[in-house]
Amino acid sequence: MSARRVLIVHNRYQIRGGEDAVVEREAAALTRAGCTVETLFFSNDDIKGPVDRLRAAIEAPHARRGIARVVEAVRRFRPDVVHAHNTFPLVSPGVFAAVRAEGAATVQTLHNFRLACAGALLMRDGQPCETCVTGSAYAAVRHGCYRGSTVGSFAVARMIERHRRIGTWTRDVDAFVVLTPFARGRFVAAGLPPERILVKPNGLPDPGPPSEAVRERILFAGRLSREKGVETLKAAAAQLGRSIDVAGEGPLRESLEGAENLDLLGTLPGAEVQARMARAAALVVPSLWYEGLPMVVAEAYAAGTPVIASRIGALADLVEDGVTGLLVTPGDPADLARAMARILADPPAARRMGQAARAAYLRDWTEEATTAALLSIYRRACAARTSTPLPLATPVLEIAR
Repeated sequence: MSARRVLIVHNRYQIRGGEDAVVEREAAALTRAGCTVETLFFSNDDIKGPVDRLRAAIEAPHARRGIARVVEAVRRFRPDVVHAHNTFPLVSPGVFAAVRAEGAATVQTLHNFRLACAGALLMRDGQPCETCVTGSAYAAVRHGCYRGSTVGSFAVARMIERHRRIGTWTRDVDAFVVLTPFARGRFVAAGLPPERILVKPNGLPDPGPPSEAVRERILFAGRLSREKGVETLKAAAAQLGRSIDVAGEGPLRESLEGAENLDLLGTLPGAEVQARMARAAALVVPSLWYEGLPMVVAEAYAAGTPVIASRIGALADLVEDGVTGLLVTPGDPADLARAMARILADPPAARRMGQAARAAYLRDWTEEATTAALLSIYRRACAARTSTPLPLATPVLEIAR
């Protein structure tokens, strides 16, 4: 297969998370596969004060300065494909019309649900919420779904509704990448063209055969936030009576300080997280939201580590109960504590689950398999691009002329 030129566009988050790591890893994998790759990163660290925040909110539906940077890169680099990940708020969905007018195919990976939900999680008041999937995104304003802010929620809802109205998702994106069949179903319900929504999990380089060492600890690795279920984990740890390693930072860090049986490790280098994963009896993912595809699950499976996860959204499909791990009731500390105790009390059964998890990784999540799938998506996007004529007028182009 011939190599392609790929421009990757991503708006980084203020607190680095799994999505940022996935983007970097995917760029490196494409390069190893023979593509010529250029990355264009934006950073929310550039939003420094009230004036910047107000400007970002106003420009969120159509961030002209961000789009101009992308168009400049397209004209210089001449990519076959522009692959966008997060575009909020410094790039905006308006980038797709501008890129397409330059002749490149457009691909969007949907890591979360912000295309239809101001809060991006399809979650409100600690429960799944799909009000805006088929209804008006402005419902988020009433509930302050974006960081509890009415103004912020209005800005995001305005972006969502604008691009629904002008047809960005049906006209300007040649292919959407989603991480799980569950996510695909939600985006079909939100009105995206089903034939352009393709499932491809995130890939992960093989760390090698799993460790044969004795595994005695439970590990949580992720953002310390409400939707990740850390409050459930805190209550479950107190019932379990065994220490749990907690790697990560986030807004609930202070509330977890001094909690019984939680060893807060802070943000760890990736290599250390991987080493702890390889020694863990199980990884725990007690999320309350639908999740995209948490890379910690792939990392655990690659390390031969079973996963204890909430029975919700994509997690219920990713973890085969009793085979690659255990599923528990979301938000139920007692059920979570029972599952962790079961893993710790029966090392042979946990080891069998870990072996099944490793087999699932080798089948679905190796870098080779997922990169091949992504290149196939690029081929489809390029074919769609060449078969569809440009609109007669593309006024968005004026931003960079």
